Amino acid sequence: MTISDGKSDPGGDDRDSEIAKETELVFLRNCVKELEVENAKLLSQVSSCQCQQMEVKHDRSVSDSSSLVRRRRVRKGDKNSIPSHLISKRYVALKIMYFGKRFYGFSAEAQMEPSIESEVFKALERTRLLVGDKKDSCYSRCGRTDKGVSSTGQVIALFLRSRLKSPPGDSKAQVNGKTGERPEYDYVRVLNRALPDDIRVIGWSPAPVDFHARFSCYAREYKYFFWRQNLNLSAMDIAGKKFIGEHDFRNFCKMDVANVHCYTRRVTFFEVSPCQNSHEGDQLCIFTMRGSAFLWHQIRCMVAVLFMIGQGVESVDVIDTLLDTKKTPRKPQYLLASEIPLVLRTCEFENVDFKCSPGAAESLRSHFKNESLTYQLESVIYQEALRNCLPLSNVSTEESSCNDIEKKKKRAEHVPLLSRPTEPSYEERAAKLKPRKQETCHV
Repeated sequence: MTISDGKSDPGGDDRDSEIAKETELVFLRNCVKELEVENAKLLSQVSSCQCQQMEVKHDRSVSDSSSLVRRRRVRKGDKNSIPSHLISKRYVALKIMYFGKRFYGFSAEAQMEPSIESEVFKALERTRLLVGDKKDSCYSRCGRTDKGVSSTGQVIALFLRSRLKSPPGDSKAQVNGKTGERPEYDYVRVLNRALPDDIRVIGWSPAPVDFHARFSCYAREYKYFFWRQNLNLSAMDIAGKKFIGEHDFRNFCKMDVANVHCYTRRVTFFEVSPCQNSHEGDQLCIFTMRGSAFLWHQIRCMVAVLFMIGQGVESVDVIDTLLDTKKTPRKPQYLLASEIPLVLRTCEFENVDFKCSPGAAESLRSHFKNESLTYQLESVIYQEALRNCLPLSNVSTEESSCNDIEKKKKRAEHVPLLSRPTEPSYEERAAKLKPRKQETCHV
């Protein structure tokens, strides 16, 4: 402050005040920075402490699902609940087996219950392995099998609770499985104790965070079981080999024009082979088909046409004609083969190695053996009922001759595929779909 003629300078007071304010502001900013650093340290300590408390609290239930399933669910707003971002988790691929007869397909999106997917997520919630909800888990599935279809190698991927000590973004540590002193949760054993008898997890693998169960899969293999009866296996094998290669399979699938615009798929392997199983002289056989991906109902359509060839009512060359979409742009109408004998055997990935603990593997073998024996007992009951049917000698000659005539009539009534009514072509379906989309937009 300057003195002039014994009077104070008002301008000088203002400048000094501004300098003081700036100095105080700098001081306060430095204090805030120091507090932020201290706060970050405290949050880190709290996070570590809560994660350890969580592990102590939940470890016993995750390692022993029988006791965990009995524990009540943590309610929203419960003081004991732990925020999901503080829970250690890792990205995991699970290999799943299921017997599909009683399910309305794998996917829960169709809102038809029960589905395999809904049962799996119920088990994940009951065992508290699921962190957050389905949307938070980055969930993906390899295949979307239809109602009644089974699998011995379906694969899903999602984030699960873990003993992993590395940060969530450290994908290398997640894949390498560095979990500290304690071993990782036995995902197979824990989940199988909470799943129904016709669904089992048969292996798990750490997966990188960019892994996707559908798009990372480079090969899928299906098997279709059938009784040989009077089918011509040689003709079916020759016809089936025509599927190998890259073809437009629009005449061997159910079109989904709204979501699928390319119907070209690559089949890399096809084989017809007999099984070791037989019943009263009838041999059980298998179609084995492998490819990068398959269309909706593609396997069942292929099998349906192969059965016609095996019965001798269609020629082997009909496959070439149906694969030529320029020559045959519209799919002939024919019934699908049954879904029950179809099995998604395996889905293959690079750098994904599924594993299972010795204890869980032993439990799986015991479970599959017991289930197999149960189904064999059910088969014995049907065989007993078959033996209790009236012998053929008691059936009148008139009824027998009528049955023979009906069989011959059905065989004679077979309409060749290329002479049957056809479904609309892809272009016709797409043209009908466009006006509907426009109407929806205007609404």
